[in-house]
Amino acid sequence: MVTTREQTGNTERRTEGCLLGHDETMAEGPLLCLALPDSLVLQIFESLEFQDVLSAGLVCLQWLAVSRDEFLWQELFYRYYGIPRAVPRHPAAVSWLGEFQRLFDSIPCVEVCALKEHHDQVLHLSFSHSGCLFASCSKDCTVKIWNNDLDISLLHSSNMREFNWGYTQFSQFNADDTLLLVSGVYIGRHHSSSGEIAVISLDDFTLLSRVRNKPYDVFGCWLNESHLISGNLHWIGNVTSCSVLWLNKAFQDVESENMNVVKRLFKIQNRNASTIRTVMVADCRRHDSPELLLDYEEQAAASGGQRGARRGPLVFDLGSDSEEEEEEERGGAAAGGGHPDPTPGLEQQLRDNILQGCRRTGISDKQLEAKVSAFLGKTRTRHTDPSLLSDPVGPGDKKYLIFTTGSLTYSPHQIGIMQILPEQMTTTGPVLGKERRSEEFFDSLDHVFDIHGHIIGMGLSPDHRYLYVNSRAWPAGCVISDPMAPPPIAEEIDLHVFDLKTLREERRSLRAHRAFTPNDECFFIFLDVSRDFVASGAEDKHGYIWDRHYNICLAKLQHDDVVNSVAFSPVDQELLLTASDDATIKVWRSPRTLRISQAGRPRPRRLLFNWLRNTKQCQS
Repeated sequence: MVTTREQTGNTERRTEGCLLGHDETMAEGPLLCLALPDSLVLQIFESLEFQDVLSAGLVCLQWLAVSRDEFLWQELFYRYYGIPRAVPRHPAAVSWLGEFQRLFDSIPCVEVCALKEHHDQVLHLSFSHSGCLFASCSKDCTVKIWNNDLDISLLHSSNMREFNWGYTQFSQFNADDTLLLVSGVYIGRHHSSSGEIAVISLDDFTLLSRVRNKPYDVFGCWLNESHLISGNLHWIGNVTSCSVLWLNKAFQDVESENMNVVKRLFKIQNRNASTIRTVMVADCRRHDSPELLLDYEEQAAASGGQRGARRGPLVFDLGSDSEEEEEEERGGAAAGGGHPDPTPGLEQQLRDNILQGCRRTGISDKQLEAKVSAFLGKTRTRHTDPSLLSDPVGPGDKKYLIFTTGSLTYSPHQIGIMQILPEQMTTTGPVLGKERRSEEFFDSLDHVFDIHGHIIGMGLSPDHRYLYVNSRAWPAGCVISDPMAPPPIAEEIDLHVFDLKTLREERRSLRAHRAFTPNDECFFIFLDVSRDFVASGAEDKHGYIWDRHYNICLAKLQHDDVVNSVAFSPVDQELLLTASDDATIKVWRSPRTLRISQAGRPRPRRLLFNWLRNTKQCQS
């Protein structure tokens, strides 16, 4: 129902009078109502649209009472949003009418401003934990820090091109909002690209430290207020490599002169051209009071680059992790850090055959390399206790390191999970980490989720219990015979939900957004999760918002190009930012928030029906 501005104002005044029980407000309009029983009026109202039900409630007190009936709004709720009847009402909801209004009126779907200070594609957005600041990264090689006031203003901009960066791609505030981690692409000699992490103080915006990060799409993340995690990559063969994850102190102080500033966390074998990427940390202590339960539906089944030039004979150099490690090994000072000496047997024979250029006829280089890497992984991996992730005592101080990986091709199609032990949360102790036995070379993963598709985004819920994953599915039944030739991927993006407490996939995946780039050019699309909503960008020039409980898409947010990143305010989920290739950051607020800010003070009685005027805007 479309009303003029004047009619809307009259409707609001009559509505406020009805809610207050003032009969004189009804006198402004006709009061002659047919003497129908409530049951018949209810039956008639059930056939109407929700806007017409609200308007009918303004006619008389009887119709007002019927228009507030819970069974009526339950029917309207399921019908309007297309939710299956098996899905119960949100456990925090107190009425069906209030729940209808929450989904309709509290979604950040109204654009309030567009920030255009960047001069190239905006790749990533992140909020501080207090919600007072947010940071943006861009292809223009700057990281910008913004004041999140009613009128958003630019606080600081750092140009990282002076450090030979190509662009900035990711940022994250530490837990107490005193430091900002910025990840970017470093352009080295001969235009080779690697990654680097910079730490910026939020007190005076000085650069405190720089940490190498390889490959650059590891991004990096904070483990705690003062330590961050980075990656390094060592190629062992054409399609076999080793990823090393390091714990780094964010800056060097006086105490650092006598203490380590780095420490190796894990050393993981990569097979078939895969690598470790997109690291993040989940704090399991938050699982004790989950903000949302997703167990009302049947559980879904949990199991449901370019080829490089030929480099001559394959040499499996199981060498050191870094120059620092080489120094320690030469000096014999690394307690528990030495690499195992080659042992006789099949492994030595295979390595000798490779070095001498001997191989069985009919077997290719990559097939032979795959056999060797599989054998090394089986015989040279330190296995972890499988009960670590399923501790019946409770989560305690457990933290999980989560990252994308793979086993079949270079496209990231698996999610790896490893528990970070208490002794690994500080750089004290041996630089190379826990002492290893001579036969142990790699660390095994504690748990793996297989997505059967190309992973293009991940995000944690605020309680760190649920992991949301953007992926583009492979064709059903596809077989990958060449790791450098992964299968084609779907244009539809599936948003999977994994429970990190039960370690299984929950519910059916969310779907509405799309992507179009082929597998070998696929890039990351950052998503974000709030208490009630999950949002994601897409390549179809829109951002999307879903309700986490009801599994439905609620809003579609327009840009002029690909939407790369979204970010909810951690203290107000009715504020959302979107970043796009159109070099713009858009700020979105809910209709309810806008009415309150424009009115100058909360007016709860009128809020119940004022959201009618926003129907057309939000539905579009």
